[in-house]
Amino acid sequence: MEREFTEQELVRREKAKNIREMGMDPFGHKFERDSFAADIKDKYKDVPHDDFENMTDTATVAGRIMFIRKMGKASFFTINDKTGDIQIYISINDVGEEKYELFKSADIGDIVGVSGKVMKTRTGEVTIKCLEYTHLVKALKPLPEKFHGLTDIEERYRRRYVDLIMNEDSRRVAFMRPKIIRCIQNFMDNRGFTEVETPVLTTLLTGASARPFVTHHNTQDIDMYLRIALELPLKRLLVGGMEAVYEIGRVFRNEGMDPKHNPEFTLMEAYLAYSDLEGMMDMTEAMYTTIAKDVVGKMTYNWCGNEINLEGPWKRISMTDAIKEKTGIDFKKEMTLDEALKLCEEHHIPVEEHQKSLGHIINLFFEKYVEETLIQPTFLYGHPVEISPLTKKNKDDPRFVDRFELFIGGKEFANAYTELNDPTDQLERFEEQLKERDKGNEEANDIDMDFIEALEYGMPPAGGIGYGIDRLVMLFTEQETIREVILFPTMKQK
Repeated sequence: MEREFTEQELVRREKAKNIREMGMDPFGHKFERDSFAADIKDKYKDVPHDDFENMTDTATVAGRIMFIRKMGKASFFTINDKTGDIQIYISINDVGEEKYELFKSADIGDIVGVSGKVMKTRTGEVTIKCLEYTHLVKALKPLPEKFHGLTDIEERYRRRYVDLIMNEDSRRVAFMRPKIIRCIQNFMDNRGFTEVETPVLTTLLTGASARPFVTHHNTQDIDMYLRIALELPLKRLLVGGMEAVYEIGRVFRNEGMDPKHNPEFTLMEAYLAYSDLEGMMDMTEAMYTTIAKDVVGKMTYNWCGNEINLEGPWKRISMTDAIKEKTGIDFKKEMTLDEALKLCEEHHIPVEEHQKSLGHIINLFFEKYVEETLIQPTFLYGHPVEISPLTKKNKDDPRFVDRFELFIGGKEFANAYTELNDPTDQLERFEEQLKERDKGNEEANDIDMDFIEALEYGMPPAGGIGYGIDRLVMLFTEQETIREVILFPTMKQK
């Protein structure tokens, strides 16, 4: 394929050719470094300028050139490694004419290695005085202009590699995310949980209400789904006696894209035998505050225009009480479906055919009047049985189930249950889901008879919870769109 190059790209390719003619590989080899930019700057930041006269400390670093100020026989340039920037001073007297000429041919974006003496300029900037200069990689494309970077947001996500080079905040988020996940893993491990892996490919839609991605298994000649949840395999492990299990993994839902949703995202689900809804609330609050203290170092976050305070105790309120606070309507009272539908009509709430049940109507009122008002961390519990097919019914009022959702900033962050372990009840719930599918609910669950059989062997009473890891990372990094916390989000075709 014939390509057209800009003038800058042609000049850089010519420089790469010249480097090769000098007997060097323009695209480099292994380089041993012993230091990183941030560590050097932190170690020497408080050392007075005059003290460096008697010091012989050296460092070897490598990174991408981000700034050059050429000044005849001596120059300054800045390189960037994964920890940040550090300034380099280079002189023809220190490295010799050949290496200095090599440096002078360098462009912003090139990757180089530097060994030298640690010093501090008169302006107080920790600097490495270059004694050995090594060309490593010639950048054939110029970087975007320093102060604007990639101004097209879509291009930032498409060319994340350039965004990471130019955007310090993007690098901060990229490095923060795995630290948060590692903190979650340590938190769960310390509570006696075992991290496991379950299948990504499945033949049934279970564990969530979502439309799937469909693929095909050639050997068996069957269509399969990419998983939409982690739930049922993990519960099988409770039956098998593992008692406390969790998984952090990708799930796939064939749905729209917006600032809070990506078709593939990271989900964590955890199940604890002999626990319940209250246990999941306590664990969740403790996990969030642990991340806040141990990873980020603060308890208050500015997110989506709200100041969020994670200091506990967090509010706990039932769905019906929350609706009553906003509308005055008490859905705990006995009510016929006709009465509920009349309320929908009075409040201009449309109801689809598969939503014509009291439970669905309660949820519609919640979504219209309550959801976006739950700004500070709130555990909302007591969902109607119709919208919670995998949850144990409340022993005092079987119209509702022992389930909660965690809301922060008006958005759902977690979904938890006192798990349903009655196989007869579970089968009836699955059958109700099929009836909803016949009425047009494309997200209804399949019947998983193997799971019913597993429950018939006996699953201990348990609490279970699912966390959207991407949204959690959005909060802790104070990002308003999911695309900022996923390195390679799904993008529309150009």
